[in-house]
Amino acid sequence: MAKQLSYPVIHEIFTRFRAAEAEPKGELEHTNAFTLVVAVALSAQATDAGVNKATRGLFAVADTPEKMLALGEEGVIEHIKTIGLFRNKAKNVIKLSQKLVDEFDSVVPSSRAALQSLPGVGRKTANVVLNMWFGHPAQAVDTHIFRLGNRSGIAPGKDVDAVERAIEDHIPVEFQHHAHHWMILHGRYTCVARKPKCNACLIRDLCQFEDKTE
Repeated sequence: MAKQLSYPVIHEIFTRFRAAEAEPKGELEHTNAFTLVVAVALSAQATDAGVNKATRGLFAVADTPEKMLALGEEGVIEHIKTIGLFRNKAKNVIKLSQKLVDEFDSVVPSSRAALQSLPGVGRKTANVVLNMWFGHPAQAVDTHIFRLGNRSGIAPGKDVDAVERAIEDHIPVEFQHHAHHWMILHGRYTCVARKPKCNACLIRDLCQFEDKTE
């Protein structure tokens, strides 16, 4: 684990990220808050590309909790069976749809606690929805952010909660809204797991990772 980088260095890192892509976007396809919740819940242990492929057909016929309930668990399975853990995920999609209808008037709530009360929605999923749909500076720490945060020194921590706190504590407010998207994309395409593309990295000179590749 690298040491925590200083404020000026982190400010420079995110200034570069912003200059390269001012408005980074999440890669999960969705049409409203409900389809975003479902897409993020389905993305656990799956790639965004794989989820998008499955949900295009699903969301074409079921883009509200009521339509999802009408489709039923077996109907959901037919659409998402290419995704890992599809049976359990289909169960959760139906359960969360029912809970939205019964307890939230079919409206996706905008609080973390309420989101986490939905079946299949953990803290990371809730944070993604809060950030992407409601514009809150919530930080969803996935494997890419965890790796980048620890390698670089941007946000080191022993677990995802510690990395989330480090992002909130050390990344300047002006960058908080897009921080997790910049970090996910950098971790997904540049600071990759096995052989990071250090020669193509725009923060190479600021990163504390010792085993840089050529």
